[in-house]
Amino acid sequence: MVAYVIIPGIDGSDGQHWQTLWEREWGISAVRISPASWSAPELEDWVDSVQEAYDAASRRYSRVVLVAHSLGCWAAATWLDRNPSAAVDGAFLVAPPDPDGPAFPRQAAVTFTEVSAQPLPCPALVVGSADDPYCTPDTAAGFAKRWNARWHLTDGYGHINSASGLGSWQQGRELLDLLIEG
Repeated sequence: MVAYVIIPGIDGSDGQHWQTLWEREWGISAVRISPASWSAPELEDWVDSVQEAYDAASRRYSRVVLVAHSLGCWAAATWLDRNPSAAVDGAFLVAPPDPDGPAFPRQAAVTFTEVSAQPLPCPALVVGSADDPYCTPDTAAGFAKRWNARWHLTDGYGHINSASGLGSWQQGRELLDLLIEG
């Protein structure tokens, strides 16, 4: 069995977000991070929260996969960089925002703009959208390259969130399954 560490972006993922729908479907095999700074993100708080969720997940299951969206991608990547020997079977990184871009959330700019994409110690897949307002496809592809991750570009899903109307996002589940299966 696989445990999933759910790492949403700012304010968490709402009830219609694909992460929340997947989490409900996975039940006890999913553990969502719970930082104190959801609305005014602080990198250290988020990374600590990833650690707590990972610890909870790895106590129950031998396989752990990180499922991150938006700012959560940077929390996941930072945690992985600091924990290269952690037993993580994969990192599914969806719609990472560009910390140097004009649309990067101001409330996260204090600590999250210090992040940089370093090679990840586990298999990873970065999924981006051709019309994501927070990151251009070229920039997201560059993150994937620096993370040593595979890159997948979708078309017309915006920030790949609730506003995209994806529901439980079947294409995303297929991509995640491919990552897990290797």
